[in-house]
This record gives sequence, structure tokens and C-alpha cells, in this order.
Amino acid sequence: MAFFPTLITALLAYLLGSVPFGIVMARLFGLGDLRQIGSGNIGATNVLRTGHKPAALLTLIGDAGKGAAAVLLARLLVGEGAAGIAGLFALLGHLFPVFLGFRGGKGVATFLGTLLALSFPVGLAGCATWLVCALLFRFSSLSALVAAVLAPVFTAIFYHWHGAVLVAVMSVLVIVKHNANIQRLRAGTEPRIGQKG
Repeated sequence: MAFFPTLITALLAYLLGSVPFGIVMARLFGLGDLRQIGSGNIGATNVLRTGHKPAALLTLIGDAGKGAAAVLLARLLVGEGAAGIAGLFALLGHLFPVFLGFRGGKGVATFLGTLLALSFPVGLAGCATWLVCALLFRFSSLSALVAAVLAPVFTAIFYHWHGAVLVAVMSVLVIVKHNANIQRLRAGTEPRIGQKG
């Protein structure tokens, strides 16, 4: 990979990932400051806690879409090697957005959108894992953690091993951002999907 095109790709992917669709949708639909609602997270699960399902759905699409768009555009304009880098930096943008003082979301939708664009079978397996866990246990955070743990395995099987290393880095970032959720799961105080804040 050429250094400067890859560097520019990473920077643009980070800026794209920094767009806080949850906050945008909350304001668009008059739901208030999302950071003062429920868990304070800027993602679709917290938007859903307001009871506004269309806003939550649009947030999910926006957050997943920015990860996918970063990967697809990088692949088209620079090459396959830059696609994974773009996905990583889009995720970093969501987790640490420059527009919000580097206080972002937990990255699940962006992570899954990135996986879908990197390799559709990998993304499909990740989304299916999240969905099955969500249906069984009704915890968005637990579903995300299981999907994040298994994502590198899916990547090694359906994509390639060096892609699995990159996805493992993204998985670790997602898991670390869920530290508070892990503590609440252990304490039995984690809110379930759809539960209002």
C-alpha cells in the first residue's frame, strides 16, 4: 500500500466514523440530548430507550452505513489493503469522535457494518450471532460481546488470517468500550433491549 493514499484514507474514514448519527437523529426527532438519556450512549440501543423506533432504526443504519461506506470507498479508490484500515479508523471515529470531544459510542453497529463490507459472509455471521443472542437473552451488550469475540474466528474462516488480526483489534476496542456493561451484567443491573431509560 502507498503510504500517503492510505494515510488520507485513514483520516477521511475517521472523520466519517466521527459523525454521531444517534445525536443527529435525536435532535431531528426532538428527543433531546441523547447523552442525557438512558445510558448516555450515542448509539441505536440508547435511542431505542426513548421509545422512538424510527429514530433508533435510522441511527442503526447510519452507524452501520458509515463503517461500510468507509470500507467500500477505500477498496474502490485505493485497494483491498486500505479497506481494512478504513474500517478500523471508521470504528475509531465512532468510539472517539472529534466532534464530541472524543467521547463516543460503543461501536457495535459501525463494527458490524465494517464486517459486512469487508466480507459479506463474515458480517452476516456477526449479525446473526448478535441477533440470536439478543432474541435469547434480550441484552444488547451481551449480544455485542459475543459477536465481537467470534468475529475474528469468522474472519479467519470466511475472509483471511491477516484480516482476522485487524478484526481482532477492532473486537478488543468494542469489548473494552463495554467494560461498564460487563460490570452491570455481572451485577444483574444491565437494562434489557427496549427498556426505557
